Amino acid sequence: MFSSLDALPLAERLISLRHALHREPELGLDLPRTQAKVLAALDGLPLEIGIGTSLTSVVAVLRGGRPGPAVLLRGDMDALPVREESGMPYASEIAGRMHACGHDIHTAGLVGAAHLLAGRRAELAGDVVFMFQPGEEGQGGAKLMIDEGVLDAAGERVVAAYAVHVAATALPLGLVATRPGTVLAASDTVTVTVTGRGGHGSSPHLAVDPVPALAEMVTALQTVVTRTIDAFDPAVVTVGSIHAGSAANVIPENGTLQVTVRSFSTATHRTVRAGIERVLRGIADAHGVRVDIDYQENYPVTANDSVEADFALRVARESFGEQRVFVAPRPMAGSEDFSFVLDEVPGAYLMLGAVPPGVEPATAPMNHSPQAVFDDRAVGEAAVLLASLAAARLREAAQ
Repeated sequence: MFSSLDALPLAERLISLRHALHREPELGLDLPRTQAKVLAALDGLPLEIGIGTSLTSVVAVLRGGRPGPAVLLRGDMDALPVREESGMPYASEIAGRMHACGHDIHTAGLVGAAHLLAGRRAELAGDVVFMFQPGEEGQGGAKLMIDEGVLDAAGERVVAAYAVHVAATALPLGLVATRPGTVLAASDTVTVTVTGRGGHGSSPHLAVDPVPALAEMVTALQTVVTRTIDAFDPAVVTVGSIHAGSAANVIPENGTLQVTVRSFSTATHRTVRAGIERVLRGIADAHGVRVDIDYQENYPVTANDSVEADFALRVARESFGEQRVFVAPRPMAGSEDFSFVLDEVPGAYLMLGAVPPGVEPATAPMNHSPQAVFDDRAVGEAAVLLASLAAARLREAAQ
């Protein structure tokens, strides 16, 4: 097990890495500068290192001093297309890009975990796989890394996987939270195209107007939630974009809706999709228009294995103290592609508070905000938590 004191000798180096990553954020699956920084930060450690082919990932394997299974630790590396307004001295130097979700801390924290675990390599009864992942923010980088063999990088399938995500709001610095079962929602995107027949606004009877159908669809989609979904196993349906027409006196040929759907169980995921498609087609038929539904299932539910969640909470308490760890009362409606990993192997996803001192957690700018600020000290805390999870899991497997 590790404590915050173990990370102190690494603190300056890890924070410097975090700042370097923050100044040069990269998007999506192609992160060459980020990859180079990670490789440089791992240089000199006794690691077996590989890089991705379809994305600029880094996979590093630490062989323990004694035989045993393998566990996986994940850190995502990509930034967001957000113009930074944090005012920090290490703010993004690339216009329109920002580490607004704390992935720079995740990356530096995973580097720190590699250093901590390498220092106790002889004590490890098994191997640790370090998964440095691009493309979490919508590109499904975890799935691509699974396809490229990250779960078997140590020569056998990992027996458990863990990830830590920092929070710019709600959780004070160093507070750890997770829960058994669903932690984050499934995320789907629906693009709806309604096609009628254009015409003059003065003579709607000579056209087939898609706009009333679109308007009815927007309100009817909410009824799918309130009348077909269990209130205790909810779904969220949000129409974030609606476009039709270009002038007041023109009936357009077509129009579109863009919808995000969040659900918290496989059963509700199936129910809400079927309900959305049924309602959209029914309204289109009633209005005499054609509807095309492009339903994209992006990320599945992120669900912690109950045994691994209890284990992770126990390890966090032993590392940080009882007062800094709690069981989250409910899932969050965000989504995560670590869900693909947890669909393959048992594991746990944990939240770590990173709100700077003097800032009220309840009102601090949240993740993805241009004003989001994460305390540097969260880097060391993430490193300690990840390293402790891996070391403790290997120790228990050896008993």
